[in-house]
Amino acid sequence: MAEWLESLDRLARERAKAGLTRHLRPRPADDSVVDLAGNDYLGLSGHVAVVSAARSALEAYGLGATGSRLVRGSTHAHAALESSLATWLGAEAALVFSSGYLANLAVVRAVAAVADLIVSDAYNHASLIDGCKISGRPVTVAPHNDPAGVAAILDAHPGRTAAVVTESVFSVDGDLAPLAELHAVTSARGALLIVDDAHGLGLLGGSGSGGVAAAGLAGQPDVIVTATLSKSLGGAGGVVAGAEPVIRHLIDTGRTFIYDTAPPPAVVAGVHAAIELARAADDRRATLFERGARLAARLRAAGFPVTEPAAGVLSVVAPGPEAAVGWAEDCRDRGVAVGCFRPPSTPDGSSRLRLTVNAGVPEADFARALDVIVECAP
Repeated sequence: MAEWLESLDRLARERAKAGLTRHLRPRPADDSVVDLAGNDYLGLSGHVAVVSAARSALEAYGLGATGSRLVRGSTHAHAALESSLATWLGAEAALVFSSGYLANLAVVRAVAAVADLIVSDAYNHASLIDGCKISGRPVTVAPHNDPAGVAAILDAHPGRTAAVVTESVFSVDGDLAPLAELHAVTSARGALLIVDDAHGLGLLGGSGSGGVAAAGLAGQPDVIVTATLSKSLGGAGGVVAGAEPVIRHLIDTGRTFIYDTAPPPAVVAGVHAAIELARAADDRRATLFERGARLAARLRAAGFPVTEPAAGVLSVVAPGPEAAVGWAEDCRDRGVAVGCFRPPSTPDGSSRLRLTVNAGVPEADFARALDVIVECAP
């Protein structure tokens, strides 16, 4: 046993030498740090209506769901949330999971029943990559945001049914996928298109209905949408939305649905309340986009190459992992939380600060955060 513990210690030392050690930083409930690291884009996680709905469900159902969705974990709160999500996303049906990660694992694995080739964007999130790995199907990685590259891959495999997997807004750099062009490629070749809309839901499209809807693809039978409920909706959980046979297949075969305890009813009810707020939150979306543009302009003026924010994510490259960590820690010491992304979390091996815009942050705090980020740069 000592040998394997020594091996783990050796690996930890190697990670530390490369600047890749990670730390847990518990925060208090009254944390005063300006949050440009979390994903509460619309500032709804603490909204009085969201908290009230969660509190009522907590009192009615208790703390947990008490079982998996197929045993005792499905409540009227779960059914109501799924109905609202399907309507909002323009899909025939929707299914809620306990996390977006598990939703992505389930849906990519599920399409392996009808697709014998998976094509995955090079910058996809780890949950999609892991779904591809467990799908049991051949996986080809496509160049990032390259519909022509996807078309070439599909054309090189004639006669095979394929599924193309992408994000709508990519989680590291915040750039937007060319969804309409990708769908033109997939639909012409009989392929499915799976879109993780985690960073687009609540921000893009009419009433915040997401990147898929913004691309005019809502309700298309050959498009499957996944999303997390932990970002613009400020809660927790995940969803898969699409044609009714897709949802039926997931209920019958989705291992991360069947064998996982259901999301707590209090969280589900809070998320449901957040949807109603998000649909009417055009003012908060306008604030978020204005702040994203201002943040990008400020960093460019200071000489940093930054991505153009398609929604609420903006990324700026650091000289290396140690520099990224130091930059983030200096910002934190001055009361501003920023994301620090290092390999293997970055698709191209570069270390970054990842900045996420929160429309709920007071304007004076946001303006101060811009100063701090620039002043703390390595």
